[in-house]
Amino acid sequence: MVEAAAEVPDRIEGGRPPLDRILDLVPLDDDVFEGRSYTDAERLYGGQAIAQAIIAAGRTVDADRHPHSVHANFLHPGNTTTPVVYRVDRVRDGRSFTTRNVAAEQNGKTIFELAASFQVAEDGLSHQPEPPTVAAPEDLPDLLANVTDEQKARLEWLRNYERHIAIDFRIPGEDYPRLVSRSSEPREPYQVAWVRAAQRLSDDPLVHAGAWGYISDMFLISTALLPHAVPMDANRTQVASLDHAIWFHAPFRADEWHLYEQEGIWTGGGRGLSRGSLYSRDGRLVATTMQEGLLRVR
Repeated sequence: MVEAAAEVPDRIEGGRPPLDRILDLVPLDDDVFEGRSYTDAERLYGGQAIAQAIIAAGRTVDADRHPHSVHANFLHPGNTTTPVVYRVDRVRDGRSFTTRNVAAEQNGKTIFELAASFQVAEDGLSHQPEPPTVAAPEDLPDLLANVTDEQKARLEWLRNYERHIAIDFRIPGEDYPRLVSRSSEPREPYQVAWVRAAQRLSDDPLVHAGAWGYISDMFLISTALLPHAVPMDANRTQVASLDHAIWFHAPFRADEWHLYEQEGIWTGGGRGLSRGSLYSRDGRLVATTMQEGLLRVR
């Protein structure tokens, strides 16, 4: 019998949930795993479902294969009061590639699905775009250290981030004051941020792939709102992830600073589409993301 989730969740320094425990799934049966939230947020953070599904799929794959792509669909909102059960379907085991499908279930309902492909490492042709040039993360303010209690009181996303999301951010240029201000002016659908997991993680490459899945969902679709001067405000907008894709180009540590470049490339029909590029500090493109989300103005 599965134990009930703890009423008072564990926290890391700063009051955020422990990402290492979020990524540490409990095996329930052959190819069946349980993930927990360690937070009292009302809704399950989409990045958590992505992360735990990546971990579940990877636990059924040979250690010499690493994820190179994942494609996810959000079907129903999840909650944090009940553990999520991840059921893995071993679709294919080839000589170079392995395919897994994962269904996430909560309270008897499938709330999320993910298809993951894993590949044996190999050499090949190589090219990439140039990364943007911005100030180093050490030269930028912590997202939480310089906001006032008044800003926290009126910005729901900021309160949610401070208590429920285990990610560190550094925002260069004019994006920082815009994020902590309710006012907004039309601007290009583009933003960049230094990102990393909020705590040191193990050396397991699969854990870091899962951690990037967790991080990659933050702020991405909001980039598509920028040309419309619509702030992320629950009273004015309805925003939800619909589907999410990640391509892993090289292994990396998600607990070290990487530059996340984001571009909102389309809005229409109550939806928006955004693309993200993740660069290491030495300029290597290590991952690419795409996300479509619900974007409704109330």
